[in-house]
Amino acid sequence: MDLGINGLRVLITAGAGGIGLVTANAFLAEGAKVHVCDIDQEALANLAINAPSATGSLCDVSERDQVARLIDEAVATLGGLDCLVNNAGIAGPTGRVDEIDPEEWDRCLDITITGQFNCARLAIPHLKASSNASITNYSSSAGKFGFPLRSPYAAAKWGVIGFTKTLAMELGPNGIRCNAIQPGPVDGARIRAVIDAKARAANISFEEMQDRVLANQSIKQLIPPEQLANLTVYLASPRASLISGQELAVDGDMQCLA
Repeated sequence: MDLGINGLRVLITAGAGGIGLVTANAFLAEGAKVHVCDIDQEALANLAINAPSATGSLCDVSERDQVARLIDEAVATLGGLDCLVNNAGIAGPTGRVDEIDPEEWDRCLDITITGQFNCARLAIPHLKASSNASITNYSSSAGKFGFPLRSPYAAAKWGVIGFTKTLAMELGPNGIRCNAIQPGPVDGARIRAVIDAKARAANISFEEMQDRVLANQSIKQLIPPEQLANLTVYLASPRASLISGQELAVDGDMQCLA
């Protein structure tokens, strides 16, 4: 299927590793031009190996001066901007609300939701010049349900949904669509770290906690990052020109978070 995105100019935050890197390569495979940012200098240095056609910038999306520089670099490198993928986020602390360090709360929200605002705010003027403009914001299953012991993360990911729906309403008249993706537990190192932290907090084994994580899914498997990348690419294509304001779950039919 030809998605019609050859030459599409794409910026992906946290794009040098994990879901972001898989997404970058999915766009590149369709002929898109991709610029990524990341805070991991080593991962950026390895872009030439892991995503040879992509370009990259060092950027912490919670720092507005760094984001301003990122947008300038991306637009200059790509020759404009058609698609923003707000993928950056952190897991945040694990514990009951009364046990959470306020600085860790702030850091989680600063990156996971305010970082999306920082990037969208400066990207929008460039997106308005595109004939096929889109923003895809990464939320989570934690943006659908309550999430015991993970209140900062849940608060941030619920915030992404409100932000996305509001952006869709504000930007629709400009022909810019905006959607959110809500992954379930994505296969990879990050989810293993989350499961391990929750296991220690609950004083049970890693294997027991993993079984709990998957217990509330109808399809009991971790989510391949390639499925998220494929959906992100589709949403950026003209085939999705009337899909906006949506929260799209890729979670094996998850019923709740434990």
